[in-house]
Amino acid sequence: MDDDCAFCRIAAGDRSAHVLYEDERTIAFLDHQPAEAGHTLVVPRTHVEGVLTGEDETGTAVFDTVRTVAAGLESVLEPDGFSVFHTTGPLVGTVEHAHVHLVPRFTDDDVSLSLPRKQLVEDEVAALTDDVREAI
Repeated sequence: MDDDCAFCRIAAGDRSAHVLYEDERTIAFLDHQPAEAGHTLVVPRTHVEGVLTGEDETGTAVFDTVRTVAAGLESVLEPDGFSVFHTTGPLVGTVEHAHVHLVPRFTDDDVSLSLPRKQLVEDEVAALTDDVREAI
């Protein structure tokens, strides 16, 4: 546990949060500054910076919890869909503890997760495809 980490303190029960779900590996709680009603953060109980490149068990546990909580939110809020995202590295924001945002979405919400789009350059994408396949 990192004593300076707000999410570690929530996972340890030393800081209050509106917990929706918890198990031995993860905890899911409402974001204190939600983009939309039901905006939930799913975090591993151990202090790690990312779930995509760390232990397989941690990533699996986090995304299993995302699915569990999404089912509960679906039942209660009946959203039109969900946005799910995870950011790592210096882009993560104010808390450097891995977390996945689970945001219920509604047709008339003001949530914006826009991604600028580019055209594929065939030579570049072919090389990238080969390099990633080899790395995997």
